[in-house]
Parts: sequence; structure tokens; C-alpha cells
Amino acid sequence: MYFQAQNLKHSIFLLSFLMVSIMWSQQSDTSYKKRVLEASEVDILFSYYDQDGQNAAVTGGEGTEELTDATSSIVLRMPMNEDDILTVDVGLSAYTSASSSNVNPLDGGLLVSPFDASSGESRKDVLVYINPSYQHSSENRNSIWSVNGYVSSEYDYFSIGFGGSFTKLFNERNTEVTLSANVFLDKWNSQYPIELREGFFDDRISGNGAYSPIFSEFEDENRNSYSISLGFSQILSRKLQGALFMDLVSQNGLLSTPFQRVYFSDFEDFYIDDFQLADNVEQLPDSRFKIPVGGRLNYYLNDLIVLRSYYRFYWDNWGIRSHTASLEVPIKLTDKFTLYPTYRYYTQTAADYFYAKEQALSTFVHYTSDYDLSKYNAHQYGVGVRYKDIFTSARVFNFGLKAIDLRFGQYERSDGLNAFIITLGTTFVGN
Repeated sequence: MYFQAQNLKHSIFLLSFLMVSIMWSQQSDTSYKKRVLEASEVDILFSYYDQDGQNAAVTGGEGTEELTDATSSIVLRMPMNEDDILTVDVGLSAYTSASSSNVNPLDGGLLVSPFDASSGESRKDVLVYINPSYQHSSENRNSIWSVNGYVSSEYDYFSIGFGGSFTKLFNERNTEVTLSANVFLDKWNSQYPIELREGFFDDRISGNGAYSPIFSEFEDENRNSYSISLGFSQILSRKLQGALFMDLVSQNGLLSTPFQRVYFSDFEDFYIDDFQLADNVEQLPDSRFKIPVGGRLNYYLNDLIVLRSYYRFYWDNWGIRSHTASLEVPIKLTDKFTLYPTYRYYTQTAADYFYAKEQALSTFVHYTSDYDLSKYNAHQYGVGVRYKDIFTSARVFNFGLKAIDLRFGQYERSDGLNAFIITLGTTFVGN
């Protein structure tokens, strides 16, 4: 994993250097036509996420869910000519997870417990990704098409994707329709719980009889996802704008997570110290169909306040139904500073295959103890502040500082999972 991530990072940095060189060469063109993007822009983004809970899927629905994640990314947007924009988004996400550390709880510490994190190497990982896209606008700016690609790599998962979109503007650009499609072709490098791996032996195992799980390795490690999205937006009045959207998503292949344990109610329990050994790993169907449908409504209240509302209904053939509603109220404090209080509510039903610890029977075909597929509701509260200067009076080297965005969010779920996230984004504009 280390060498794979390092090679991909080197490729990303080389591509970034080439993109910056192209950016400056493009800016030396002195011919003039109204460009879609007047000057190159660079976004530098950073986020820090921290969570805790007591229902880890890695340990069968009971155990620590402690996780921290630090993500940084650079987004380069470059005008290739008057009509075309090349965007390259590259990033690194480094995380430490108590849950994933317990894939092998025996590689650190004296007392083994699902509520304590192992100190072994499985507790941390790095995800590296690159997401380039190319956009072209028609001469009259009423048609826009784009193509994009995606590659990401981490220790046990590799993903490659591609897609495109087409946007048409009507009615003096008061109406906009967008159709897009994406494909992701992913592959697991399956990591199974340590006690289910070939050759496992530990003389500390306690329980009645002999430990005999029903586990067998997955034969197909591929996961493919296909999506089609339709969006419609309309300026309804001088103060009101609305949008509707719908996605059709189909997935097939290995949709189970190979290292998430399941404990059966009709099996004897076996332990090493306080850690219960798996009866099997989760078994989910090899296909899934999802349909999210939603909309946005933005209302310009006055020069100081805008109301931004959002709603989404979600359905899938695993039995989950969910509702999401949010409200953001940007408040303009000065010409350059805006405050963003936000609230989001989410609720969902449980998947047909969800069972709490030791509720599933070994005779069932499908089962999981992943609480992300359980019934729950969640609240997210947030606040942000944005600095924006269209004249880019502050400068860093040859770039003008256009915007700084700092946000904080607190997430609380009814099953006990709590998290917070801090994000910082800056936008710079080239000469």
C-alpha cells in the first residue's frame, strides 16, 4: 500500500506542476474575447473530522467507533482558451480509526477488548485521489458539456471512474437543465478479521466446544457503480430561485465490507480476553438500486439575508427510506464578511438485512450489523464565516486572495455516534 500510494502521489505532484506551467503559458495570450473563466484560480482546502461511538461494524455492532481524518486538497481551474476550462483536483486523506484497528485486535496491547483500539498498523491509512475534468461552453454560453475522470487508492480499495455532463440554458438563462452520467469501477483488496484468516491459532480462545465459524472468502472483489443524474433549476422571480434533481444509481459486485464481523444468535460465543471472535463477516446482496429525489429553494429576503433550503427523499431496494432537510441562512455582515448558520435533519429506516449483535441466524442469506444501515435520525448544526474580496487586494506571490471560508459542524446521531468537522478553504486568482 505504501509504494502504491507513493507512486500515485508522485504522479499527482508531477501533473500539478505541468498544469501550473500550462496555466502561466495560457495567460501570456494577449488576444481578447470574453472568457468563461477570466483568470486561473487555485483552491486550497483542508478539513479535520473526529467521531466517536459504541456501535462499530468491525466488531459486530458493539465497540469503539473512534476515528479522526485529516484531508487536504488542491483544485486548479485553468482557462485553456475563451470557451474551455481544465480543472484538476488532487488530494490526500489520512485517517486513524479505532474500528479498522480491530480488524486485527491482537497486534497490540495486553488486554483485548472491542472498546479499545489496537496499536497495530491497521489503525491508520492514507487515501490518495486525482479528479481531472474538462469543460467547454458554446459561443453563446447557452450550452455546456464536460468530461471527468477519477482515480483513488488506499490500502484495501482502488477506484477508477469517468463520466460527463451536458447543460442547456433557456429563457434568457433563467432556466437550466443538466444531464450527467458517471461510472466507477472499484476493486477490493479484501482484509478479513484476523481470526478468519487461514492458519489462525491462539491458545487463549475460550468458549464451549471448538471455535468453528462458517466463513469463506469472497470470490469476486469487484464493485461497479453507475449513475444518471437529471437537474432542473429555474429563476422564479427576482427574489426566488428553485431547483429539482433526481439520480438513478445502480451498484453490483462486492457490496459487503470484508472486515465487518457478524455474531449469530444460534452460535456459541468464543472470546480472546474480552474480544468476541466472529461467526462470519457481513453478507449483503450483490446488487443495489438507489433513487434520491430532491430540491432546493433559495429566497432573497433583503440585502443582508438569504434563505437557502434543501430537501431530499431517498429510496433503495434494500429497504432504506430516508428524508433530509436543511436550512442555511447567509447573513451579510459587511461587504467582505458573511456569516453562515446552518441546520440539517436526517432520518432513515433500517435496511432489510440489518440485525443488532447476535440477532441474526446463521441460516439467513443476508445480514449485517453495520449501524449505518440501521434505523436512526441525526441532527447537524453548523456555522461558517466567509471573507470575499472580488478585487483580490491581498496577494500571495503572484496570486490574489479572493476568498477564505471557515466552517464548523457538529453531528449527533440517535444511536450515540457523535462527530465534528472543521473545514478551511481559500481561493486564489492568478494575474
